[in-house]
Amino acid sequence: MIDLTFLRENPDIVRAAITNKNRDGIDLDRIIELADGRKKLSGDISEINRKRNAAQEARDFEAGKTLKDELKEAEERYQAAEKELVSLLIKIPNIPSADTPVGPDESGNKVIRQWGDKPTFSFTPKAHWDLGRELGIIDSEKAAEVSGARFTYLKGDLALLQNALVQLVINTLTSENEMAKIVQAFGLTVSPKPFTLVNPPIMMRSQVMNRMARLDPIDERYYFEKDDMVFIGSAEHTLGPIHMDEVLAEESLPIRYVAYTPAFRREAGAAGKDTRGILRQHQFDKAEMESFSKPEDGRAEQDLLVAVQEYLMQKIGLPYQVVLICTGDMGFPDQRQIDIETWMPGQDTYRETHSSDYVGGFQARRLNTRLKRASGEIEPVHMNDATAFAMGRTLIGLIENYQNEDGTITIPEALRPYMAGKTKIEKQA
Repeated sequence: MIDLTFLRENPDIVRAAITNKNRDGIDLDRIIELADGRKKLSGDISEINRKRNAAQEARDFEAGKTLKDELKEAEERYQAAEKELVSLLIKIPNIPSADTPVGPDESGNKVIRQWGDKPTFSFTPKAHWDLGRELGIIDSEKAAEVSGARFTYLKGDLALLQNALVQLVINTLTSENEMAKIVQAFGLTVSPKPFTLVNPPIMMRSQVMNRMARLDPIDERYYFEKDDMVFIGSAEHTLGPIHMDEVLAEESLPIRYVAYTPAFRREAGAAGKDTRGILRQHQFDKAEMESFSKPEDGRAEQDLLVAVQEYLMQKIGLPYQVVLICTGDMGFPDQRQIDIETWMPGQDTYRETHSSDYVGGFQARRLNTRLKRASGEIEPVHMNDATAFAMGRTLIGLIENYQNEDGTITIPEALRPYMAGKTKIEKQA
């Protein structure tokens, strides 16, 4: 949620953010009017309470009764103003960072660097859906009979390969030595403090998802009206509120979490799009990172999360590009969004496989997650979330980049320790 003081002092910046994020129709003047009215009512309530105390001391019961009625009326008006104010404030998107490109949609995104050489083949590379079917490791047909479109069975060595990716993430992020390597390799100045592994809930109350600013659009969520619960679309949805309504000590920061969970999305706006293979599924698995830091360290913390992503991608040898996402394509609560797109030779294109969202204090204000400085000052923490591996999409990259002419798939060196001695994926028996 936007800080009201910032809104008062920088209305033009907020208006530009609303327009550039395609969120027009928000009445800022009404918001300021409500905020002023709420402040005045708060003062009125304090004054009425002062008068009530004085009347009580003077044993003036008639005045006390009148003041009690006045207090009830003032409190009701305060609650009404508060309700309307919050309902309007939560519609304002986060302010994009100064380096975020202004653009209407993904056409405005900016590639900022690339890594790795695209593989060359002496044969025409196949798409993962063909390789997966021929090797017997992807079965979308049977999954469609069981669960419907956009569900898949991953079988045999491909399921084992996914487990290998999970193990690589956990062993890297929970090791202080590995984190120190990443900090040094990417020239960062942040703490190498490792991540804490968490197994979070995969369902959450809709009101908490709304406090995370991730409920909208509701059509993308699997919502269970009877229970007022939603399935998560990423582990960060339940990692983000892990310190909801808490005050964190300054010396405890940064706090970093990593979780590996299923994720669920309706893909309501993707009818007919990417229907082949396992790119765009209703159910998929992700390893996700979440970080809480001091405000002055928030941007550097995002740099660390992107460095972790690049380190893991370089370990498994997938060529990629890092993309700065523009205003019209970035998430509602994001202040700065960076994606990684992986080269998919079977499709002859880059596909998004990772995202990193720096949200500043935006989510923390909605979640009431604060830090207490050594000086005693209390303020919102800054939050980051980022993909470690989106499993299905990373598997696509591995299948297509490591395919061989005989139809087998070579397993990268970094994943072999978790593959029971296997060096290739061959046709399943």
